[in-house]
Amino acid sequence: MIEIVVNGTPRNVAQGTTILTLLEALAITPDRVAVELDRVIIKAPRWPETTLNDGARIEIVHFVGGG
Repeated sequence: MIEIVVNGTPRNVAQGTTILTLLEALAITPDRVAVELDRVIIKAPRWPETTLNDGARIEIVHFVGGG
């Protein structure tokens, strides 16, 4: 297990966790969010291949529609 920080909250995840598997574990629909990893925005096509390291800081921002 490694420790990461998701939106300011520490969380333990399995080593080898990717951004996509993290979103799935959090039950977050991937098509309505943006993800920042260690202050760098990671585009959705790279989520399946981007592995999280111990101490990673992730910010997940949800898009909200309105009118």
